[in-house]
Amino acid sequence: MPKLSFELDREFIELNQLLKLVGLCDSGGAGKAMVARGDVRVDGQVELRKTCKIRAGQRVSVDDVEIQVASGPEG
Repeated sequence: MPKLSFELDREFIELNQLLKLVGLCDSGGAGKAMVARGDVRVDGQVELRKTCKIRAGQRVSVDDVEIQVASGPEG
């Protein structure tokens, strides 16, 4: 499973924006569509809330890609 790392520069990021920023989709709207189809898991559970708040320490997975969310210098 390919793994990506994302460093937060704030308290949280909305799920659809995370998908866009790591390059798994082209826009926030496309990210929302991925979530609505049930393609996205947060900490192993299917997540259907498009703007779910993702915080440091959580893992997001889409297909065979896993994103580890970490706190950045400011977080």
